[in-house]
Amino acid sequence: MNVAIPEKLFFKIGEVCELAGVQAHVLRYWETEFPMLAPQKNRAGQRTYRRRDVEMALRIKELLYDEQYTIAGAKKRLANELRGLNREPSTTMTPKRPTRSLQPPPSLAARFGSTPPAAQERASSGSQRAALQEIAKELRAILDMLNEGDAKVASTRAKRR
Repeated sequence: MNVAIPEKLFFKIGEVCELAGVQAHVLRYWETEFPMLAPQKNRAGQRTYRRRDVEMALRIKELLYDEQYTIAGAKKRLANELRGLNREPSTTMTPKRPTRSLQPPPSLAARFGSTPPAAQERASSGSQRAALQEIAKELRAILDMLNEGDAKVASTRAKRR
């Protein structure tokens, strides 16, 4: 199953339903059965799915609809995949690094993208450049920590079942 997931931080339930090809009540039911599919709710109480939630919904659909697993069988299979116990090369779900970008969103890039030439010259001094490189290095370290935290949360959720 190859579905192009848009590059967005959050998805509404309708968008996930459209991507997965299932109705909202099916998705909500899966949330009760599969602890690894746990979207957060925003202040208005609406579900907000992240990319990993969309990928999990697509994997659940693949197991249930395409590979004809039962709910219980799909739970076991996903738990094994998340623990890394299922090492069959053709069916193993390879964990993907979240695609976080260090680039500003288009709205900010358009607003601040046209830096005056004089400002560019000032920003290119050696000490400022070194400071900016250090900041970028620290930001990458923070992103790595966030990614590790995401993996720990997923493994903790899988252990609960």
